[in-house]
Amino acid sequence: MERTASKIKDRQGLKNWVERMHQKGDKVVFTNGCFDILHLGHIDYLEKAKALGDKLVVGLNSDDSVKRLKGETRPINGEFARARMLAALGFIDAVCVFGEETPKELIEFILPDVLVKGGDYTIDTIVGANAVLKNGGHVQTIDLVEGYSTTGIIEKLSK
Repeated sequence: MERTASKIKDRQGLKNWVERMHQKGDKVVFTNGCFDILHLGHIDYLEKAKALGDKLVVGLNSDDSVKRLKGETRPINGEFARARMLAALGFIDAVCVFGEETPKELIEFILPDVLVKGGDYTIDTIVGANAVLKNGGHVQTIDLVEGYSTTGIIEKLSK
């Protein structure tokens, strides 16, 4: 449990950690999302993101942020539970909760080497892409596994 909890960092803790990883020569990958009900699509996406570098950081939307984005009935799981579940995955190295609707401020603060989003985005629509590119980083999209989404799971459960 201690190992899992230690992966969850506040903004300054995350920035300090990213700087240490950079000093060691590690390539830091960043992605973000709500990750409300963890499913195969998430696992596939996150594993592929990790393969793009040495360390994987996940920016996690806070409960209030998820509500603003997805509606009053979301999230299903609270931010503490979602953060712990992500941190428990061996291929995730750090998790940071952010309260804004987008992770733009967090991305600009930590400046990862690689910024990743799902294939439903294009490079020009990825928040934070300009900051990462200007810093010499790379922006990448990853194809999503069809048939897996939190919304789809919720819809199946409500039938």
